Amino acid sequence: MIEIKNLTKTFDTGQKVHALENVSLSIADGDIFGIIGMSGAGKSTLIRCINMLEKPTSGQILIDGIDMASLNEKELRKMRRKITMIFQNFNLLMQKSCLKNVMFPLELEKTDSKEAKKKALELLDIVGLKDKALSYPANLSGGQKQRVAIARALATNPEVLLCDEATSALDPSTTHSILQLISEINKKLGITCIVITHQMNVIEEICRNVAIL
Repeated sequence: MIEIKNLTKTFDTGQKVHALENVSLSIADGDIFGIIGMSGAGKSTLIRCINMLEKPTSGQILIDGIDMASLNEKELRKMRRKITMIFQNFNLLMQKSCLKNVMFPLELEKTDSKEAKKKALELLDIVGLKDKALSYPANLSGGQKQRVAIARALATNPEVLLCDEATSALDPSTTHSILQLISEINKKLGITCIVITHQMNVIEEICRNVAIL
């Protein structure tokens, strides 16, 4: 269970900008939860507060009863392995193959290289790209890049997948295939998915609950 209580985030850029004001919501384990709003509504700020990439000005983020703000840096790094993220622009390492991109989080955890390779290949198979293991991101379509990014996000066995406008750069057909993949991962692995979007069709297609900012 993710509980957001009275969350406020204020940026001081010479004048105070309130990105979020008193936002409260609950997200059940295993849900596909949509957060929709216009550009500038604070959607990305909200999702970045969940994993503490942005520190809230006030309010609480509770994950399974744990207050994220109470964690030290070591505890926060450990928690972030359970809360992974995919982005609109994929954020792949262009100089590494698809296989190496997926292995990267495992290498950071000092996983044995043979075990990391085995798991990365299994994850590429799950997202339908095992045959592209040795290809580089520059040779992939947008949809294929996002599938690699999803495989990489799954490498640390997360409990929560944050999707920050993950389909905004994709055409309608590719968007549908990525949403179907996210839905399948949710069903097979029981991962809670939080989908940030400004597209109502994305919400309608896969989200079970929705909040509007």
